Amino acid sequence: MKRIITAASAALIAGVFALPQGQAQAATTSTIVSDVSFRKAPDTDAARIRYLQEDEKVTVVSKVNDYWYKVTDKNGVTGYVSSSSKYISAPRTTSTGTAAASNTGKIVSGVSFRKAADTDAARIRYLQEGETVTILDKVNSYWYKVKDKNGVTGYVSTSSKYISASYKGTASAAPAGTTSGGTSSSTTSTQKVEKVIAAGMKYLGTPYEYGSDRSTVATFDCSDFVRQAFKDALGVTLPSNSRTQADYVREHSSRIVTDIDNLKRGDLVFFMSYRGSSLSAYSGMDKSAQRITHVGIYLGDGKMLNTWGTGGVKVDTITGRHWEGRFIFGGSAL
Repeated sequence: MKRIITAASAALIAGVFALPQGQAQAATTSTIVSDVSFRKAPDTDAARIRYLQEDEKVTVVSKVNDYWYKVTDKNGVTGYVSSSSKYISAPRTTSTGTAAASNTGKIVSGVSFRKAADTDAARIRYLQEGETVTILDKVNSYWYKVKDKNGVTGYVSTSSKYISASYKGTASAAPAGTTSGGTSSSTTSTQKVEKVIAAGMKYLGTPYEYGSDRSTVATFDCSDFVRQAFKDALGVTLPSNSRTQADYVREHSSRIVTDIDNLKRGDLVFFMSYRGSSLSAYSGMDKSAQRITHVGIYLGDGKMLNTWGTGGVKVDTITGRHWEGRFIFGGSAL
């Protein structure tokens, strides 16, 4: 008879003999919120051990980086799972088991105060310029968990455009592929961009379907395709439609551009509705007042990876075509 090792025992063994990169965390029990891949390494290209099922309990051994937890399942098997709250509900602890240090932040510009760390989450209210909040935790690179002056707890963007803060809590471990001394943020961003584009390219030719089912990859609409590329590459779940994805970029990008020539590879690009093939059909128009109806991933050299109509996922040229006239803005979602 095989010896059965409990999840708690396995986590203890892992903590003694194989400490995670960076600072170790106290093991905690977590619940799987939605079926998710359980992999042999913190990488979407790594071999899948199996799918962890909804309501299954796991032991979180450590947080590898902003995108991955190292966990032990009910069978004592250790692997890696996305840290997205869409998939796992995980108690957050420091290496000593105490709460992370509280910090004060000042709102620089009016910003959404939400019930969860997600741009699709319900808005509690707008935090106003000059308002002071207490930072309880840094959830990931994009969100702080904060308490406002009324004692209400919620989530706010970490962007310096919205909040001035010097967070003193425990930092996440460096992402896989960086040295102990770290690498420049531009190098890290470049690696992420290339992973997103590579993930998207795998779907070339996948049929287009308006309002596609978000639970399959059989067909895509424009925002579903972009969302899947980020999910596959980085374990990041973007909002579900082009307008909320645009809101996400506005809140999290340090660089919003309205000139196509200033776009960078990997930027998300947003467009208004089609009004004709001629660029003159869009001249003199206030683009900022137009409704966003399309999104793609910018590849550089005036081209984007996107999906629409016949042929599905494809590479399109923006410049010199109706896309140039329809372009509203672009920016990074990383």
